[in-house]
Amino acid sequence: MKGLKFLPKLIFLVNSLAAFLLLIAYILPYIPPKTFSLLSVLSLAVPGLIVLNIIFFLYWLFNVKKQMILSLVVLILGFNYIISIYKFTGSKSKDDAGNFSVMSYNVRLFNRYDWLPETDVDSKIKDFITKENPSIVSFQEYRVMPNFRLKGYHKYEYLSGRKLKTGQAIFSKFPIINSGSISFPNTSNNAIYVDVAKKNDTIRIYNLHLQSSRVSTKVSDLQKEGSEELTKRIGNVFQMQQSQAELVLGHMKKCPYKVIITGDFNNTAYSYIYGKLKGNFKDAFNVAGNGFGKTLSYNGIPLRIDFILVDTEFDVNGFKNYSIKLSDHYPIKATLK
Repeated sequence: MKGLKFLPKLIFLVNSLAAFLLLIAYILPYIPPKTFSLLSVLSLAVPGLIVLNIIFFLYWLFNVKKQMILSLVVLILGFNYIISIYKFTGSKSKDDAGNFSVMSYNVRLFNRYDWLPETDVDSKIKDFITKENPSIVSFQEYRVMPNFRLKGYHKYEYLSGRKLKTGQAIFSKFPIINSGSISFPNTSNNAIYVDVAKKNDTIRIYNLHLQSSRVSTKVSDLQKEGSEELTKRIGNVFQMQQSQAELVLGHMKKCPYKVIITGDFNNTAYSYIYGKLKGNFKDAFNVAGNGFGKTLSYNGIPLRIDFILVDTEFDVNGFKNYSIKLSDHYPIKATLK
């Protein structure tokens, strides 16, 4: 830092810290939360750290300083992370007679506790599903509603809870020939699955709702809890998610069919949990999506925590993110063959 004045030295010091944290974040998908739960929380900061390093690189570039090399090298090393924040390529869409579509949607109990000013949310979601006409749709945070009847679908529901029966559901236009649930210990969250018959093929669809961190969007609530307590709690949640993902993967190993994984992971694409569940599968958004791929907005920050992962034998012929505001989550749909 020789030759730099005090303010540039201070800026480069912050730059170095941001670069170091981003480097550490690159290895987090390979570190189980059960090993370093507090460190795993850093995965949530990856988008911000990438943006910060881009800003530092541009700052030094415009000032024609060699300090730009630090962030440039770190960004190059994490190139795959950078392109996963925002897809600049146009959405791939291919019409094919063999296409079918899979949707995933966390419906937040159909606005049971009036989080949104909308009325008749269940009817509006039903109209949305009817219009988009997916072949298969997975619902998380689902509850039985008298008006919520989708014509032309077979369905499997798994509900639990003492006061209010809630859970997950899968609706399919293909016949459901087998179904079941994977219970997660010490939580109301779970995973369900169905085997559907599509002509001569049998396909298994998993619907996951992994443990939520339940982080409030209110600044006052965050201040009350404190950063140390919040970090510890999220770390514990990530440990639970790891155990839940391991249960699903253990169950999936015994499956003889091609598999599609849908659901709300309550974690990002930079996490260990996502990496383990994805494995060799295709992330439908990475293949055919575009933009931020937002499935949840946290204080205006677009997050992608809902996924559709598919066996390599499937072609991904389209992917769509929706902006319909009938839940805290946004639905996603993949077109597959």
